[in-house]
Amino acid sequence: MISVRFTLAGGSPVGFTVEGHTGASGRSVVCAAVSSACYMAANTITEIIGARADVSVADGYMRVMTAGEDVVRSQDILRGLRLHAENMAQQYPHQIRITYTEVQ
Repeated sequence: MISVRFTLAGGSPVGFTVEGHTGASGRSVVCAAVSSACYMAANTITEIIGARADVSVADGYMRVMTAGEDVVRSQDILRGLRLHAENMAQQYPHQIRITYTEVQ
C-alpha cells in the first residue's frame, strides 16, 4: 500500500509525504506512477520555480515541505499533485491511500 499524506495549512497544501510500495508483482506500474508524479512535483518546486523546500528521499519514501513565501509559489504544483493523487486513488483504492494533516 502506498500512503500519500498531504500537509495542509488553512486547507491549502504546503507539502506531502509518500511512503510504501504496492508490494505486488504487476502493480509496480501504480508505484511507478505515484513516484513519477511526486518527483515531478518536487523537481518543479525546487528546480523550476526555485522555491526552497525541505526534501527527504529514501527507498519507498519522499517528503517535501515548503515554508514561508515559498508556500504561495508552490501552491499550484501541490494542488495539481493532490488532484492527480486523488484520481489515482480512485482508480486503485487497494494500492493508494490518501490522508490529510492540517497544521497551524
